Amino acid sequence: MSQNYPIQLTPNKFAHQLLKLLGWKCSFNGLPGPHGVIIFYPHTSNWDFCIGILAKWAMGLEFKFLAKHTLFQIPIFGSWLQGIGGMPIIRHSSQGYVNSLAQSFSNSNYLWMVIAPEGTRRKTSGWKSGFYHIAVEASVPIGMAYLDYKNKDIGLTDFFTPSGDVEKDLIFFREFYKDKIGCHPENAAPIEFSNSSKP
Repeated sequence: MSQNYPIQLTPNKFAHQLLKLLGWKCSFNGLPGPHGVIIFYPHTSNWDFCIGILAKWAMGLEFKFLAKHTLFQIPIFGSWLQGIGGMPIIRHSSQGYVNSLAQSFSNSNYLWMVIAPEGTRRKTSGWKSGFYHIAVEASVPIGMAYLDYKNKDIGLTDFFTPSGDVEKDLIFFREFYKDKIGCHPENAAPIEFSNSSKP
């Protein structure tokens, strides 16, 4: 479990009330430190982004999140996306991008980075392993954010320090997310790493 770490934004009461009005519960116990990677699973719908951003504001969290680079090319929307913490990523980029993201933690006093391990809301054969390699290389914890449509619960309550033993750590991820149901459950990727090591 995490300890309360001073977060950089004031929790937004309006966002919290809006989530409540929409029937959602938002769970957050604080951050364990100034650096880390947050994974977001399952990601099966465009609505995930809307609910997720509301939860970010409701929790009062400041973090960076990776998104398709083409989204940043859309007038006005791209600027807004960057303003709320978006970082463009080119999906077939080289391994060097993972190394660069890992290095960014040592260059920052405070950095939490959100990555959807599926990489897309469509059905895939498994998770991209980039987030895992970033956390291991940067020696930072992994926060396990979830969005459970069955119980209308979105949260960030548990943090995990990767051991470097991939198979062992995948078992931990599977156990944590086994009862988290996405908007379109049939699109949730199995919790295993595909051949890609990119975010």
